[in-house]
Amino acid sequence: MDTTTTRYSVTQHLIPFRDQTTWARVTTPRSGMCERPPLIILHGGPGIPHDYCLPMVSFCDDQRAVIHYDQIGCGRSSHLPDAPADFWSVDLFIAELKNLVDHLGFTRGYHLLGQSWGGMLGPEYVLRHPEGVCSMIIADSPASMPLWTQGTKQLLSQLPPAVQATIREHEVAGTTDSEAYQLAVAEFYRRHLCRLQPYPEVLQNSFARLADDPTVYHTMVGPSEFSAVGTLRNWSVVERLPQIAVPCLVLAGEFDEATPISWEPFVRHIPSVEHHVFRGASHTPHLETPVEFFQVVSDFLKKHDGIKA
Repeated sequence: MDTTTTRYSVTQHLIPFRDQTTWARVTTPRSGMCERPPLIILHGGPGIPHDYCLPMVSFCDDQRAVIHYDQIGCGRSSHLPDAPADFWSVDLFIAELKNLVDHLGFTRGYHLLGQSWGGMLGPEYVLRHPEGVCSMIIADSPASMPLWTQGTKQLLSQLPPAVQATIREHEVAGTTDSEAYQLAVAEFYRRHLCRLQPYPEVLQNSFARLADDPTVYHTMVGPSEFSAVGTLRNWSVVERLPQIAVPCLVLAGEFDEATPISWEPFVRHIPSVEHHVFRGASHTPHLETPVEFFQVVSDFLKKHDGIKA
């Protein structure tokens, strides 16, 4: 199905993947001019669909296609609420991304931008499939879940004592679906996930879709951003970072729940790397400091498009 926005043209795709379907959206300049390699956006979660990343279609202004997709298990892609926990693996999402790249036929190269979990998936993908990847942006992401947890524990210790006590009480009791726990979590999110109030509509839309089916998120992460008790709890790419052979840009917000202790290994160990911290932003700088975000990322992409001036 084709639709057209004021500035861009949009094509939606249903891509067969194993026994499931991956939904994807390809946005291009309305002029049809796509002189630069496309940019694929890898959303967070796992299991938080692409909606909150939609403002990134602005990279079409650089005359490139921008691809959003919902990873299976969330959004507009296939849902499998009864799948066993070991079905939801890093390998699954690597294979799904490779399938999407092959289906869309990106034979002349493409960029990756992974936000949060997407910035964990990106390095895993590039380590196995570096061919054709012009560059990779890692935004608001940890290089290790144990390091992520170490950082979020520090952030939790800065919350009001009553909020900390509520979080501890309900996590111990296993009542993380209670209203009191959700209100306490919301206080953490206001500080470290998105500092805009109210939340932008695109972020609200992603959270609403997550609430409709939290299977992947609860299985791989847990009940909240700082309670990493799911199957990803021991995940780390730190030891493999020196093998990444594409140029990378590492991004984070000043108040990000992805704290420096969790993302600095990317900067220390990736051979070709730049990094930038967005002052005043938290986990969603593309929403909180959009002008700066799009300038920083656009400049990096153009540097690695492989197009001679």
